[in-house]
Amino acid sequence: MIITRYLKEAVQQDLKEKMVFISGPRQVGKTTLAKTFLKREQDCYYNWDRRKDRKKILSARWPSVKSIVVLDKLHKYRHWKGWIKGEYDAHGDRIRFLITSSARLDIYRKGGDSLQGRYHAHRLHGFSVGELEHTTVGLEPGNEIEFPDKIDREVVSSLFHYGPFPEPFLKQNERSLRRWRRERLDRFFREDVRELEHVRDLSSMELLADMLEDRVGSLLSLQSLREDLEVSHRAVSHWMEILERLYLCFRIRPFTHSAVRSLKKAAKVYLWDWSSVPEEGPRFENLVAGHLLKLKHVLEDQEGYLIGLHYLRDAGKREVDFLVTADKKPWFAVECKRASRSANPALNYFGERLHIPYLYQLTLEGGEDILDGRVRVMPAGKFLGALS
Repeated sequence: MIITRYLKEAVQQDLKEKMVFISGPRQVGKTTLAKTFLKREQDCYYNWDRRKDRKKILSARWPSVKSIVVLDKLHKYRHWKGWIKGEYDAHGDRIRFLITSSARLDIYRKGGDSLQGRYHAHRLHGFSVGELEHTTVGLEPGNEIEFPDKIDREVVSSLFHYGPFPEPFLKQNERSLRRWRRERLDRFFREDVRELEHVRDLSSMELLADMLEDRVGSLLSLQSLREDLEVSHRAVSHWMEILERLYLCFRIRPFTHSAVRSLKKAAKVYLWDWSSVPEEGPRFENLVAGHLLKLKHVLEDQEGYLIGLHYLRDAGKREVDFLVTADKKPWFAVECKRASRSANPALNYFGERLHIPYLYQLTLEGGEDILDGRVRVMPAGKFLGALS
């Protein structure tokens, strides 16, 4: 089964102007997507992990005619940034470089971004409801979202159970999912972490990754993690930064505003692969978080908007799962409930004080689309189908 990825058209357009970086988690489909642009005989694909390809890359013997050159995992070359700058400046009028990375590219921008103005960057996510159902429309930040009339509930159920990564989602087999998950994590630590970071206590870092699965959707206490792992606060903080940089997890932080009293500073953590979250409630929240993060990245990378993803919590312990902002102003808030049809009172509370234009409560188990005060209570699939 071949699914055309949502970034293909955007990358195709950007390659006409500059070189393009595609970053994202291991096994999310970066290489597969990159290879779809190799249509002519002179187009080239090189993988830094292959010794033979490394020699060809460093020799820089590019085609003499206009072509696309895919450089897979080039970020593993320590001096890649200065090297690709020189190659682009020398051959950019003829060669279109497409570079993939399983690490967040901004970790290589220390000391200034010498590549400024020479590239477009995209962050590739796994499958989403809108991508699979082809129901997304152009979203304009600040405006009301247009929702599809109908969504296949099996698509939502499959994403909830098998996660967003192409291989386990397409196979939809329990045994394959378990093996894929174990092998992916093993290679993540043995290859990505070991090759790109300096971590002495790799086994404790692996334990940290396992512990995060039970902390999804909760306020993340680094002090608690430090005590459980019996390591320093500095070590836990450093490991969390690495896990984020290498696309294993992501954190969202509270939205701060003078109209809401004493918002907590602690972040909440979510996983790029929500299929490993054991409890259904947190997994559902993580599925929604993944879709909202994908929306944020699409609007930022393709359209240039400034989009924020936060949660809401005050001193009275009123809490709403997500707030999406556009240009630092509230756009819409989202609460996740597996089955409840009564709107969370905190939605209206924060909606009034922060002047949030649109309020949504999503239910995993479906039901009718109803209005409870200012809150639109609706099936999760219908809401997610409108996102990128």
